[in-house]
Amino acid sequence: MPNKQPSSRKVEARSKGDEPTLLQVNVIESTPHCNDIMASLLKKPLKIALVQLASGADKAVNLAHARSKVLEAARAGASLVVLPECFNSPYGTQYFSKYAETLLPSPPSQEQSPSFHALSSIAKEAKAYLVGGSIPEFAPETKKYYNTSLVFSPTGCLIASHRKTHLFDIDIPGKIRFKESEVLSAGNKVTIVDLPDYGKIGLAICYDIRFPETAMIAARNGCFLLVYPGAFNLTTGPLHWSLLGRARAMDNEVYVALCSPARDLDATYHAWGHSLVANPKAEVIVEAAEEEDIVYADLEPQTIEDIRKGIPIYEQRRFDVYPDVSKGKIRYEE
Repeated sequence: MPNKQPSSRKVEARSKGDEPTLLQVNVIESTPHCNDIMASLLKKPLKIALVQLASGADKAVNLAHARSKVLEAARAGASLVVLPECFNSPYGTQYFSKYAETLLPSPPSQEQSPSFHALSSIAKEAKAYLVGGSIPEFAPETKKYYNTSLVFSPTGCLIASHRKTHLFDIDIPGKIRFKESEVLSAGNKVTIVDLPDYGKIGLAICYDIRFPETAMIAARNGCFLLVYPGAFNLTTGPLHWSLLGRARAMDNEVYVALCSPARDLDATYHAWGHSLVANPKAEVIVEAAEEEDIVYADLEPQTIEDIRKGIPIYEQRRFDVYPDVSKGKIRYEE
């Protein structure tokens, strides 16, 4: 029998005049055997769209622009649409507090979080799952700021949230110094999202991709796709953006999607762009350039099954020699 392990299940609910909200309960689930994982990861083909959005200083304009692009993607047949990190604002430590919104208790009011309500409305209008990139969040009870991603169902219900777990603190002499921790606090959980029509996806933000443990935990829990809204820059982007996406796909034999803002050389932070999808063979199957764009990919169950049959690492791992990170002490809720 497979070992039992805790996980967090998110349940759609309605409250406060039928506004979208989120209940989160802990359950004990079995980790499927490797053959079960291979057969059931992705229930049916899925078309994903990555919106490489150009954003500016006006939040209302950014939200309206995001709506137009998400609806464009939905009209093209996408059932899952992804926005980039900090899609509703410029990216930078000087902007986080200015653009931050209060998300808890959920649902927030329109005044507390216009982005929450915009994303909910957009997902419902598009009739698609929507990974709302990320937005700066302010938690009044702790006076802390977070970099937070919200996921909405095709009915406009919030089904998951993820606070960036690993903060972007780097110092490359002569290139770039950036310290998210000067303003932001780190989230404290691994986020796995159930899309009932398709299966599970793992959700993390930007710098989180450099830490393979969270990706492996998600994949070992049956995710067919890892999604990373991110804003790599002109130093880290050419070095590691595609490499990391392909590496996480190769490590776990799953699809990986990276969604960046469009590059704006007039901004204070220059995003790399190059939003991409890597397949379970670690091949980049679609990639944007640096300008605003929407890129699409068709995710196929058979692709996952074929690579896992040909290179059966899920049957070959030696947990008698080294530990299974998905069996350790893992936090699935804040």
